[in-house]
Amino acid sequence: MKNIIIKGAREHNLKDITVTLPRDRLIVITGVSGSGKSTLAFDTIYAEGQRRYVESLSAYARQFLGLMSKPDVDTIEGLSPAISIEQKTTSKNPRSTVGTVTETYDYLRLLFARIGVPHCPVHDVRIESQSPERIADTIASEWGGSRGSGRSDESDELDGLDESDGMITILAPVVRQKKGTYQQLFKDLNSEGYARVRVDGTIHRTDDEILLERYVKHDIEIVIDRLRVSDQSRLAESSENALAQSDGLIIAVGEDGSEQAYSASLACPICGISFEELEPRMFSFNSPFGACEECNGIGIKMEFDPDLIIPDRGLSMSDGAVAMYRNFLDGYRVQQLAAVAGHFGFDIFTPISDLTEAQYRVLMYGSSETVKFDMTMKNGDAYWSHKGTWEGLLPQAERLYGQTKSDYRRRELEKFMRISACPRCKGKRLKEK
Repeated sequence: MKNIIIKGAREHNLKDITVTLPRDRLIVITGVSGSGKSTLAFDTIYAEGQRRYVESLSAYARQFLGLMSKPDVDTIEGLSPAISIEQKTTSKNPRSTVGTVTETYDYLRLLFARIGVPHCPVHDVRIESQSPERIADTIASEWGGSRGSGRSDESDELDGLDESDGMITILAPVVRQKKGTYQQLFKDLNSEGYARVRVDGTIHRTDDEILLERYVKHDIEIVIDRLRVSDQSRLAESSENALAQSDGLIIAVGEDGSEQAYSASLACPICGISFEELEPRMFSFNSPFGACEECNGIGIKMEFDPDLIIPDRGLSMSDGAVAMYRNFLDGYRVQQLAAVAGHFGFDIFTPISDLTEAQYRVLMYGSSETVKFDMTMKNGDAYWSHKGTWEGLLPQAERLYGQTKSDYRRRELEKFMRISACPRCKGKRLKEK
């Protein structure tokens, strides 16, 4: 059903109207006062949707909710259970939504916490914890298509991964994208009886000299075993050993070089990002446990816009090109701009559009170069000079906005800001994990 079809609505002052409304759309009902807008929305559509929902409940539940009378309408088709918010309920709090006001958000949070399946926000792979036995069973199931019979020869060389039919290699990651030479690690592994490691994708013997660049990130995995998938007892033993060495992570490598990671904890098998057990509070943007850390659960960010700070590039700074400073054309700020302009090869009488790209970037975003600022009081009685760096119009605006305690000053600065979706949560308000 794509539409809500209302036939013969006569509730209150409605005149036997028939109307078709599309489902799953934002619909605005307009009209003069007393034309029946609220009657159609609240007393007809919502009332009938709520009445049908209550009637679907058990007799025991209905005694607590009460019965609702059927609105004066012939038929309503395509109607689902409905919720409504009173017109008088107004809130300017950005944390108040239809979900929070009607409390449906609480039930949705509980639903997602109980049946949700976490996925890595980077690699979009399913995150789930598994016991060593389950991991061994999963490996046997997923790699069983190439299983052979019998047991691998202990003398099989591990340098190639495709020497015998039905073989897999079990690896235990011990270093993931970290810098260092790891000479002591190789010595320790050799003394513990591990003959081989895979370093950055290449198999090495631990008794050989393995030279790594100190300031380059490396991946190091212990070669735990190379075995046939059909050897269930050995697979289970090797899996448990690998989990103990790698803090809960196994990598299985097939004969063709294909790999699959398995995790015993709630962590991404690719990047290792860890997760906690899902809880309802993780799905609340009003809780520090669930709110996006970038926007604090608001979903939007107010950022200064260079095109609002300098809306007309055809003007010069002396003509008021910097909109933030138009009330200070004879004061400290303009003298500050004059010093910056002089240092970087232009002046305040130059139209902004005539500045080079480098000069515009300095004006807007600042520079680390030392600038001499010569300042004079308005009445000319005082003069002083100092040296310092120029922070830039945009960083300066951000600093002033963060430091001011004046509501008036804050509102004035907000005129030069734009509202945009949070770049981290994309307006969804919740943390990535």
